[in-house]
Amino acid sequence: MSTAAQSQKAFTAQLKKVYAFYTGGFAAFVIVLAILEQMGMSRTTIGYVFLAATVLLYAGIGVMSRTNDAAEYYVAGRRVPAVFNGMATGADWMSAASFIGMAGTLYLTGYSGLAFIMGWTGGYVLVALFLAPYLRKFGQFTIPDFLGARYGGHVPRFIGIVIAIICSFTYVVAQIYGVGLITTRLTGVQFEIGIFLGLAGILVCSFLGGMKAVTWTQVAQYIILIIAYLIPVVWLSVKQTGFPIPQLVYGQQLQKVTQLEDKLIADPKENEVRSMAAKRAEAARAALKEPEKAFEAGKGAAQKAVADAKASGNADAIKKAEDALAKYPADVTAAKAMWTREAGLQARAAQLQRHGEAFPGATEKARDTSRKNFLALVFCLMVGTAALPHILMRYYTTPSVKEARSSVTWSLFFIFLLYFTAPALAVLVKFVVYNDLVGTSFSQLPAWVQAWQRVDPSLLSLIDINGDGIVQRAELAIGGDIVVLATPEIAGLPYVISGLVAAGGLAAALSTADGLLLTIANALSHDLYYKMIDPNAPTARRVMISKILLLVVAILAALVAAQKPADILFLVSAAFSFAAAGFFPALTMGIFWKRTTGIAASLGMVAGFGVTFYYMITTQPWLREMFLSIPRSAPVSLWWDIQPISAGLFGVPLGFLVIFIVSLITPAPDKATQDLVEDVRYPNLKAA
Repeated sequence: MSTAAQSQKAFTAQLKKVYAFYTGGFAAFVIVLAILEQMGMSRTTIGYVFLAATVLLYAGIGVMSRTNDAAEYYVAGRRVPAVFNGMATGADWMSAASFIGMAGTLYLTGYSGLAFIMGWTGGYVLVALFLAPYLRKFGQFTIPDFLGARYGGHVPRFIGIVIAIICSFTYVVAQIYGVGLITTRLTGVQFEIGIFLGLAGILVCSFLGGMKAVTWTQVAQYIILIIAYLIPVVWLSVKQTGFPIPQLVYGQQLQKVTQLEDKLIADPKENEVRSMAAKRAEAARAALKEPEKAFEAGKGAAQKAVADAKASGNADAIKKAEDALAKYPADVTAAKAMWTREAGLQARAAQLQRHGEAFPGATEKARDTSRKNFLALVFCLMVGTAALPHILMRYYTTPSVKEARSSVTWSLFFIFLLYFTAPALAVLVKFVVYNDLVGTSFSQLPAWVQAWQRVDPSLLSLIDINGDGIVQRAELAIGGDIVVLATPEIAGLPYVISGLVAAGGLAAALSTADGLLLTIANALSHDLYYKMIDPNAPTARRVMISKILLLVVAILAALVAAQKPADILFLVSAAFSFAAAGFFPALTMGIFWKRTTGIAASLGMVAGFGVTFYYMITTQPWLREMFLSIPRSAPVSLWWDIQPISAGLFGVPLGFLVIFIVSLITPAPDKATQDLVEDVRYPNLKAA
């Protein structure tokens, strides 16, 4: 065995000891907090302890891993063992969307939500087959590095930089939004303050040590997040079924959920609430068309009701009319806000969708549309997964091509642990809601419902639409982002487990944010500054510029996230469509077809990304309002009924087509470039 191999083996053994000790220490920490909670420690204190302990832990790893060496900063010295790189990739992958939003999406959409699981896990098959080993054999630092070397000149590299920054920035905004949400739940601080508290944890890792610090922090974060995710689900499974492996028994709970759904669909009270919600939403939308006129008419009607009640002499009628007048909005602005909220009741008027129904729809056309969007989303997520810069960068950190392949397998295993659990969690929580919460008096709501209503009404709200004081399913609106975070309270576990889950969610968001910020900073410092502006820049200056840019980008992302631009899952999915359309055709054709030319790749990336971006901003209401100043209420025209979340469906084939056609009509690449492709194509001939 060579000296390098012996050194790597000793390094791996040392890592196993360190993380075994770390796992035991973390378990002891949680047990001590649980004991202190029983002794009277307050929830607020527990929240602050979890937040401080996890952030300080990650900060400690960041400080110990600080470096100014380029190879250490950009690719962790290329000595991360496959198992640990798999864990780091799992944490990097397990973003706030996966940890917080995956089970919530399955809760809200049922069968349709499986598109996310199929797409995100299937994408790693594409990574293993088409990209990871070849990029590792190439042996550089970033994706634009490959584009620049394979296609020649600065144009392909620059286009790659722009696309990497856009898709990574979109993704990181979603992670920082998740950080703010979790920090707020842990400590009770305002959402905006929570964002910047969490941002400190992100920066201290990636700022000091780059990929080296991020890698070892992400391994620690994966251990926390998977323990945090599994404990409450196992407990809830034992409570409902008596069996501790929820993945194997949630089918019987799904049968019970289906029976409850049948009862709710046939319940006259539910249908009454849905009808009332639809009428109130319709009236509100009508009022919003002419708000000034509607305000005056409504106020006049309220004043007339008071006069009529006084004329009747009925004390109860007078009090009721005066209360209604007092509650009427003071001005048009307040009235518009009220009508906007009322218009939102339209969602509660929708018929209950059965959790296990595949491709739901009232008509055959609707079911076909549902099926098309399911498959389109699976496609975009698979291809996007295979092209995300911050994920592909992880495979530059392994010691060899063989380890890169093995690392993809471990990545998929560690991701599978969570994704196999999310469908079970969604069903178990839905059973609690339908069986225990629906039918409860508003005066006797569970503590977890009251707590989450205070955190953010958009995450959980209850409106007694028919005024009977009893919760109907249609009167309850749950945001998917709280399903995981509220599970410990739903299961009746001690608050310390809620803190653990929040810490897990924070670990997921921070780990992905670290990787994304590093991707953006490296694209700017390494690919733009070093490769294009100042090729003679010393290593220390390149690393320092990367750190400064990382800080600037992090603050910008936090400012955007503080505006709550959209839900987490849409932002993340948009990043996948951008990566799929912008990178996948150019990367795969650059590896597998020697005839692919630089101008073809450049035009293909621009065309694929451009049509994806265009479709997204013309069909997603909040983007259309931002970029085109078109009101959100304006009708949307979809191409073949494909939702904007799957915009990459149009960009990917267009990118391939443009690259193929333009390559055929432009001069073939030179021999050196074709030799490079030949060398990259056979990654097992010699380890890189």
